[in-house]
Amino acid sequence: MFTTIKKIIPRPLINLYHKLKAISATIYFGFPSRKLTVIGITGTNGKTTTCNMITKILEEEGYKVGMATTINFQIGRKKWVNETKITTLSSWQLQSLLARMVRSKCRYAVIETSSHAIDQNRVWGIDYDIVGITNITREHLDYHHSIEQYTQTKTIIFQNLKKYFKKKKTKKISIINLQDSSWKKIIKYPANKKYAYSLTKQSSIKLKKYPKTIFIHASDINTKPDLTSFLINTPNHAKQINLRLLGRFNVQNALLASCIARSQKIKLKTIKQALEKIDLIPGRMQQIELGQPFRVIIDYALTPDSLEKLYKNTIRPITTGKIIAVLGACGDRDRGKRPIMGEIVATHADQIILTHEDSWTENPEDIIKQLESGITVLNKKLDRDYFIIANRKEAIHKALTLAKPGDTVVITGKGAETKMIYPGHTIDWNEQRVTEELIREVCDIKE
Repeated sequence: MFTTIKKIIPRPLINLYHKLKAISATIYFGFPSRKLTVIGITGTNGKTTTCNMITKILEEEGYKVGMATTINFQIGRKKWVNETKITTLSSWQLQSLLARMVRSKCRYAVIETSSHAIDQNRVWGIDYDIVGITNITREHLDYHHSIEQYTQTKTIIFQNLKKYFKKKKTKKISIINLQDSSWKKIIKYPANKKYAYSLTKQSSIKLKKYPKTIFIHASDINTKPDLTSFLINTPNHAKQINLRLLGRFNVQNALLASCIARSQKIKLKTIKQALEKIDLIPGRMQQIELGQPFRVIIDYALTPDSLEKLYKNTIRPITTGKIIAVLGACGDRDRGKRPIMGEIVATHADQIILTHEDSWTENPEDIIKQLESGITVLNKKLDRDYFIIANRKEAIHKALTLAKPGDTVVITGKGAETKMIYPGHTIDWNEQRVTEELIREVCDIKE
């Protein structure tokens, strides 16, 4: 009912309502962001991982940090799960959280900042000091209607950076991904200092017109089954980093976090120590290892771009056998991406189990059919190359029973979320726990 009502209310009216809430919340809590150095991470994919990376680096340097992401919250040593299913909280919740960070004497606040929150004025009153972007790929076109509008919304916090409240001895800093199409737009917006990052040294050519931009890049990237190593190169130093997080996309996330760290005069030695201590971001390239003879990975990937990078660049190079995918799509979101998602996964996986994700108000069967339409384009056969099992637990079970030694089972879409939403009802859900239970059952592994 609430979702239906929201659809018929003009968006400008909804955004005005959110802005008035944000104004009142900011005043009520006493402008808490002005007493913190606020780091905002936006983009389509990789925001949560990057936020956790920079938080770890700042802690390694000895700072007390507050953090708010899609999956977790943190104030100093206190950490808890984000069960709201909202990337960026409502203005009252967020301002309250920032006020708690101030009371706890945090130096930094790291905020994962979504395009919805920016457009709806939920982050009004948050005075960002450092803003960085991961990438912009197709997502939320049900809301933004075009990739151009989506991009414009994402870049608003860069556009406003120099307009945010100026804090004593704190510079306004922007960080740009030179391998993303948004870089040309973002780099033009004013900042006290600008950083740019890339997976290749060749990207530095783009900065000829912007010689003051500090360039950091990766080289000698080596992806192994349980390790991703690379050399991080700054203007004056280089250091090898051995990430326990898989994938080239995690090298990009690490570069963004490193740019932020370097802007705060944190040494590469400290950056290396912090990044190499991270062995898990819940629900992000999370390997489930209970002694089974095949690899099992849970990942939050839910866009065409993230699925392409996951299967083509990360899973295939480390898999000697088959790739078995468990795939769903979120309801009440960009319907146009579903056939694309199906085709991408069918291109790179050997077998697919189509299943339920969060269908919200949509019929789960309709979502699955739209995914299936992308798979059948490649002449894949039902009950041989792909299976349809609406019950997610049963779908995961099927994938595990198909797996043989050397295979990789990849379960995408839910990650570390704690709820599963159906039309009219919601259930508790823990992808890791469910998967572990099923591995023990299928492989006869005792706890």
